[in-house]
Amino acid sequence: MPRALRQLAVCLLATAFLAGCAGTSTQLPSGPQQQTLRGGSGNQLLSLADRVWAPTIRGETLDGTTLDLASMRGKVLVVNFWASWCNPCRAESASLVKVAQDNAAKGVAVIGINIKDDRDAARRFDAVHGVTYPSLFDQSAVVLTRLHKLVPQQPPSTLLIDKAGRIAGIFSGGITESELTGPLQRLAAEQA
Repeated sequence: MPRALRQLAVCLLATAFLAGCAGTSTQLPSGPQQQTLRGGSGNQLLSLADRVWAPTIRGETLDGTTLDLASMRGKVLVVNFWASWCNPCRAESASLVKVAQDNAAKGVAVIGINIKDDRDAARRFDAVHGVTYPSLFDQSAVVLTRLHKLVPQQPPSTLLIDKAGRIAGIFSGGITESELTGPLQRLAAEQA
């Protein structure tokens, strides 16, 4: 087989493989939502003028149910990208569990997005660390990749989404309960 034909065949196979990996479990629109945030270098709240609409994030959770973050509009969302193999993710898990428990009555929900991971390993992680909030299973990192202008591409990272559905803050690296407390109080006090 000539070299050019062999290269074409490899490219076509790779394209088919990548298309198959993308799957349909997590859908994000492209377009205006794929913009970078202004006014912040991370680990802080953004002003209202600097917030962009969060893209549609939906898919299958680790336990096999369907979750659409749009159904949670009116709540402040803490969206944490994590993996069971990630040491800083292990370190921050107790803080996120506490944030979820202590803030549920205030209209705050924590959602995990498990990336580049094995489903069984992720479930074991949740069991070991007492995680009770849901996590979308994004093994192929479709959500993470499509948010490449908004979210660091290596876990952990955390988005704060305000009640109206706009990205209100980005935290890169492991996060603590004390780092989230002030921003969540301010977001919870905002009108939807």
